[in-house]
Amino acid sequence: MCVRTNLETYLYELQAHGRYSFTFREVQKTLGSSIVAAQAVLRRLKKKKHIASPFRGFYLIIPPEYRKLGCLPPEEFIPDLMFHLGEPYYVALLSSASLFGAAHQHPQVFQVMVQKAHRKIICGGVTIQFVARHDMHNTPVSEKNTSRGIFLFSTAEATALELIGYMHQCGGINNVTTVLMELCESIDGEQLKQIAVLSPVSWVQRLGYLLSFIGENDLAKVLENVLSCKKIFPVSLVPYSKAVKSFRNKKWNILVNTKVDSDI
Repeated sequence: MCVRTNLETYLYELQAHGRYSFTFREVQKTLGSSIVAAQAVLRRLKKKKHIASPFRGFYLIIPPEYRKLGCLPPEEFIPDLMFHLGEPYYVALLSSASLFGAAHQHPQVFQVMVQKAHRKIICGGVTIQFVARHDMHNTPVSEKNTSRGIFLFSTAEATALELIGYMHQCGGINNVTTVLMELCESIDGEQLKQIAVLSPVSWVQRLGYLLSFIGENDLAKVLENVLSCKKIFPVSLVPYSKAVKSFRNKKWNILVNTKVDSDI
């Protein structure tokens, strides 16, 4: 039997068992074919959009309903990809917020938190942005089921703090404020307290200011209590801003260096 027929049979068997990803190493091991022959068949299948390769040596089987997209939806293959890379991860920032119904606008990229930096992935119509955080192991996560398996995403409370910490990757402070207004419905005060204690103090200050700004006074009070046990220093509301004029908010020790607006 030729390599092409063997490979197509192998891919069919994977799908029959609910698998839609595979590696080049698995193909070689299972089929025992030469590298050149296997690569040639994979190229043909990729050209037909029957498979895609978001990462070198890692492939996706693309069912007919996703041929136009040219890729599986990211939440359906990120767990397998990160397992392949041997790295911890969780879906984060605007992508996590959208899972709580807090995406004012559909995120243009799928954001994944990892421990070390990776280049973004473009696979068909899917773009994945990796954001590095060395202490991500402190972040509480939840699980979500998809038709292809389970993926991890940051809790609403952790997402709120990371939106502040990575606001430049999230469309800036106005977009973050808009998302927070919707995300607050999913935030639990006790859970917020627990993660705030482990977060950078400046994140807690900025989030506290914005929660007060949008009228979420109960959640703001939670962060005020957390900060009462810490030594806080003045921080700019928007880091690295070139704005010259600012005023100091004494309650949060925030240098307000921009006007905050939301789209709601």
